[in-house]
Amino acid sequence: MNITLRNGLFLLVAGLFAVSCADYNVTDDFKAEPDPSFVEPYKDLAPLKTYIDKKNYPNMSLGATLKVSDFNKQELAHAAAVTNFDNLAFGSSLMSGKIINAKGVMNFLDMKDLLDHVEEIGGEVFGSPIVANANQADDWLNMLTAPIEIPVEPIEDKTVDYTTMEEFTGTSLSGKASIEKNYDGNDNALKVPKRAKVYIVEGFDVDPQGEYTVTFWAQVDKEETVICTFCDNKIMESEKDAKKYAIKAGKWVKVVVEAKPAEGATEGYLMIEGNWNSIVYIQKVTVVHNPDNHRPQTAKEKNDTINYALNAWCDGLMKINAGRIKSFDLIDEAIDSKAELENGMLDLKHSTSNIFWQDILGSENYAPAVSKAARAAYQKYEGDPSELKFFISETDLDDQKKFESLNYWIDVWDANGAKIDGINAKLNLSFSEDKEKQKANESSLNNLLNNLASTGKLIRLSNFDIKYQDATGANVAAKDITEDQRQKLADYYGYVIKSYMNKIPHEKQAGICKGNLADTNDPVGLWAIDSRSKDWVRTATYKAFCDALSGK
Repeated sequence: MNITLRNGLFLLVAGLFAVSCADYNVTDDFKAEPDPSFVEPYKDLAPLKTYIDKKNYPNMSLGATLKVSDFNKQELAHAAAVTNFDNLAFGSSLMSGKIINAKGVMNFLDMKDLLDHVEEIGGEVFGSPIVANANQADDWLNMLTAPIEIPVEPIEDKTVDYTTMEEFTGTSLSGKASIEKNYDGNDNALKVPKRAKVYIVEGFDVDPQGEYTVTFWAQVDKEETVICTFCDNKIMESEKDAKKYAIKAGKWVKVVVEAKPAEGATEGYLMIEGNWNSIVYIQKVTVVHNPDNHRPQTAKEKNDTINYALNAWCDGLMKINAGRIKSFDLIDEAIDSKAELENGMLDLKHSTSNIFWQDILGSENYAPAVSKAARAAYQKYEGDPSELKFFISETDLDDQKKFESLNYWIDVWDANGAKIDGINAKLNLSFSEDKEKQKANESSLNNLLNNLASTGKLIRLSNFDIKYQDATGANVAAKDITEDQRQKLADYYGYVIKSYMNKIPHEKQAGICKGNLADTNDPVGLWAIDSRSKDWVRTATYKAFCDALSGK
């Protein structure tokens, strides 16, 4: 079986180089589109992963980041990834925010297709973060931790009886309301003139979450309607039209107004207006409200709820995984960039809006609780615990304080029983034409690698994309980069790879993961994209990877 996927994505043509069908395990009906053409000078290079010097670097591996949708299409990106890389990562695609809906229903269909196919071709996947602050099932977590409904009794706020009142001392915004004595031959009544705006009841406390019912008895000489405003909230039938309450002529009519106070309202009242045809007489007004029938969950209830959610998520994830993904990011980007503890270390991130796991589980117990739940579920569903690896992924670890803070928290979590095997350092690299800036870039990289090596943990580098900056500090776009600039960029890629392989102890190397396979707006790709044909064309970066991985 001879198969050619040009530009070196994979090349199984007799006599060119020894890569068997089994290396790719491609099915007979596989077809990658588009089918790029050969481009010099890099057409004869083998797949990237074949260049790793396994003799000297037995644990070194090469990863690629893809979208689940791109991988499951089994087209060009898929072919490039599985041919050239040891393992695949899928960013936030396999996190709870993409899988669990607001009601807690978990949809693992895409993940199942992905894992079944990876298993079929003998590949490996690096697991997306099990928990994080972003890309979580926020609607589900908010629903689970919402206040609990409780029984409540209605509260009578105020009653005004105008039948016994001698003088009106309330508020008239327009018109002059007064007491009409012996209105119906027996009792007094409040007289609201035409076109007036009168508070027929006021002076009661406002429950912002309360649901109010105001009942009043009214009589008119001609059939009439009134418009009501309750605690700054004009009662509307629609977004544009005020609701009109009808009063039939000649008899006392009971009018019932149901409303909530406007947001921020502090003054309790009901105002009527809009009586253009008739004076309105009112005898009695009663205000009753049902208080908010919810109470916040206690700290223990929230803790129990979040532990339930954590275990349910881990159980679903590991059931579909069935031991196939063996390395995961345990938690992702937990460290705050500014908030400090009393010891000077950066605190974890906290939230007042969404549910952050650490806010409920406790900062010190965050990673221990997650690793315990995930590990138990992994073993429950066919996973070999001796193969399971958990990483803490974090950004900006070239910042010394951020690195020291992460190290502090890992020590805390380790001491509390967490399983933490490694650190997944998310890179944010640039190459600069300014020699001083580039010298600083390299110094920062080397300091980062030395710091990571000092932890004694497994070390993985991810988001391995390098942007190109000219001497003024401006980013050079992929469409504008010259051949000479591309070579300088490629040389820096090689420098980073060799620095990692030499500074991180061989037994602690968990590999490097490429962020983008092909160029984006930035020239970050191992492949450039032809502007007309949209073909993928190998760049100098591809060769730099080959040389660096082989130890050259």
